[in-house]
Amino acid sequence: MSEKLPARQIEISWPDLGITVTADLDDRNPALAEALWDSLPYQSLQGHALIAGEHLYHVAPIPTLLHTPHTTRIPDRREAPDGTVFCSGLQHLGIKYGTLTEPMPATPVGQIRAADMPALREAGAAIWDAVYSTKKQILAEVRRAGEPGGHRVPMLHATNTAASHLIADIYAETEKIWLAPPAELDDLHQGVIPSGAGNFGTVLPTLLFVNGETRPLGYASYGGLVRAAVQDMPMDSLVRMTRLLVGVPAEFLGYCGLEKLWGFTQRFLDVLDRLDRDDFYAVTSQMALYINCLGGWNLQLYPWETGDHLRQQAAKAGV
Repeated sequence: MSEKLPARQIEISWPDLGITVTADLDDRNPALAEALWDSLPYQSLQGHALIAGEHLYHVAPIPTLLHTPHTTRIPDRREAPDGTVFCSGLQHLGIKYGTLTEPMPATPVGQIRAADMPALREAGAAIWDAVYSTKKQILAEVRRAGEPGGHRVPMLHATNTAASHLIADIYAETEKIWLAPPAELDDLHQGVIPSGAGNFGTVLPTLLFVNGETRPLGYASYGGLVRAAVQDMPMDSLVRMTRLLVGVPAEFLGYCGLEKLWGFTQRFLDVLDRLDRDDFYAVTSQMALYINCLGGWNLQLYPWETGDHLRQQAAKAGV
């Protein structure tokens, strides 16, 4: 049986909204709770689920979330109490604040206090409006209760010189864009696409493809490579899987405007054969954090309201 953690409280604040809620961490997933606690304080762009229901999530600057094992898993997060706080292998801190539609397993680490639930629901409604309509950029600050806030993005380390320089450059770019939109994505959403990607002067299809390629590249490809490295997949297999998984989508994203991502990827592939396991882990972890940050900005900037005229209809009888 896992050792019970001492009582710990965290505060999740949205200064732009003037709202702060307190969560009690618990011992359902002690390793995940510990990873979260050790990372505090931090700030991040606050996001909102777009198809799953009343759920908040943001990218947490915690590389170990990609592979930290869980002890307790809720088979269907729809059944979790409102106010449940989750840490996920997608590098997210999530909070269920109401009805969910997606039957997804999830790993809880704590619970928002009952007295704060009205404030949490108020925050949820405001954040949905910001992500879907107004595009106001709302930041979340997560800190230990009663302690000062702050912001930091971790930088991993490699012994290989080329890998070390690459990590430093990825870190610098991640730090630059963590709380402010990347210039490349900002330009893209303003219709500035140097390559001309987008048939007949259109922009929306390119935005859609960039969003659709970036998220799985971070969540599945790089997240999967990090987990495979931690789980002792042979290095030759890791190298082969990396070449299969990351080059093509990164080159396409570079064509669409994410030239920094493609540049980092080329440098990674150039040094890949000379990396030991620890250096491979460091580079892939740093890349995952950077790409997941890009993914968060994609979701914030994308003009979701463009499709507001499309609304769900009741299923036809007998279909």
